[in-house]
Amino acid sequence: MKAKTPADLTITPRDRRFGRGAGQARWWMGGDPVATAFHNALSITFPKGEAFFIESVKAFRDGASPRLAEEIKAFTQQEVMHSREHVAFNKRVVDAGYDLAPLERVVDDMLVLIKQRSAIVNLAATMALEHYTAILASLMLKNPGYFAGVDAEQAEMWRWHAIEELEHKGVAYDTWLHATRDWSKWRRWKLKSLMMMLVTLNFWRKRVDGAVELLRQDGLEKGARRRVWWYLLVSPGLLRRIFPAWIAYFLPGFHPWNHDDRHLIGKAETAYAMAPA
Repeated sequence: MKAKTPADLTITPRDRRFGRGAGQARWWMGGDPVATAFHNALSITFPKGEAFFIESVKAFRDGASPRLAEEIKAFTQQEVMHSREHVAFNKRVVDAGYDLAPLERVVDDMLVLIKQRSAIVNLAATMALEHYTAILASLMLKNPGYFAGVDAEQAEMWRWHAIEELEHKGVAYDTWLHATRDWSKWRRWKLKSLMMMLVTLNFWRKRVDGAVELLRQDGLEKGARRRVWWYLLVSPGLLRRIFPAWIAYFLPGFHPWNHDDRHLIGKAETAYAMAPA
């Protein structure tokens, strides 16, 4: 299967730093404790999770085409900077009064399990998670009200991350196509689809658990799980809105760049003065 990444795509690492020395409101996401809890729970996964993505992709760079090798290098640079900025962001969450240790233990336990899996399975998991980050990034960038009421510096950090997730959304998938170039289409589809189902079940359940724990720390434990699922499925309904893009992953001929949404990158960089450094 031939990759469908646009020939004129450029993956540009943008070395940005956000919020250094600044305080952060406890409910920084527009004063909404549920939205804040969800995004905080999501942010906890990024530093170690993106290190895992890098390792999974780099494990199959041998024999890659010169173009794919360059894209893997740029992907790595972007993910390293994302990890750095979410470490800083998570520290501000702690400074706002949250105990993140219970959520971090969940991530650590996941990494213990990962070490027991084969490299190709880890690449399939990375590919699934990268699809999630890309379709969430698209949702953030095309909805001008997504970060309404959020401090400009924090909103810009999330948009910066979203821009680069869109930009490198095909790298893990193209690495997968390279790594499985001798596989049958059925074998390739079976493993990628199985991993997407497992990732979906585990990732969202654990993020909801994490958000509920943070709401418990806010003294809002009663009805917390219902409120988080309402936020994800109904209003604003993040999971409901990304469902069509999620289901496309299972269709024959899928590739992340079947949907070219680079216009969102240009729009965001123009609106928020985020041109490459």
